[in-house]
Amino acid sequence: MKRAATSGGREGTDVVMNNTGTLTVTTPTDREIVLRRVFDAPRRMMFDAFTKPELLKRWFGARGWNLVVCEVDLRVGGTWRFVSRGPDGTDLGHGGVYRVIQPPARLVYTELFDDQSYPGESLITHVLVEQNGKTTLTSTLLYASQKGRDIVLRYPMERGVAQGYDRLDELLTELLQSR
Repeated sequence: MKRAATSGGREGTDVVMNNTGTLTVTTPTDREIVLRRVFDAPRRMMFDAFTKPELLKRWFGARGWNLVVCEVDLRVGGTWRFVSRGPDGTDLGHGGVYRVIQPPARLVYTELFDDQSYPGESLITHVLVEQNGKTTLTSTLLYASQKGRDIVLRYPMERGVAQGYDRLDELLTELLQSR
């Protein structure tokens, strides 16, 4: 662990957990998890992959998990609802409200799980920055408390996100090849 100053000038623990792929996970403050990965695709295509149900159903979730419900009302104040089904038939539902929609650069929404094990709603911010045809996705997950963030860090969240992003990368490659 190392100490790192956050943009707000506060000190936070910056734990870097690198998976076997290209996803980087850090904890710059006591309430945040930041996920970062570079994709070989334009940010418009990536923004669409995060907001269009027909694309979300093709990549969202860890391997073996599939979206069986994918409802997106893409407008500020609009809601979203996903239910993922795992390989053993377990359903995992969650949803929220869109707060900021700035295609293709930024998407901000709340998130609350049906059977949530930590207190409060999360705020998810995706920022997409394109350079030379590659897009860096930075996702900041802000939890209501440090306790909530710490509970999530004990889950296999990193593995699940990394697998989901691998699936997204495969979809983006397929879409680029079909152009």
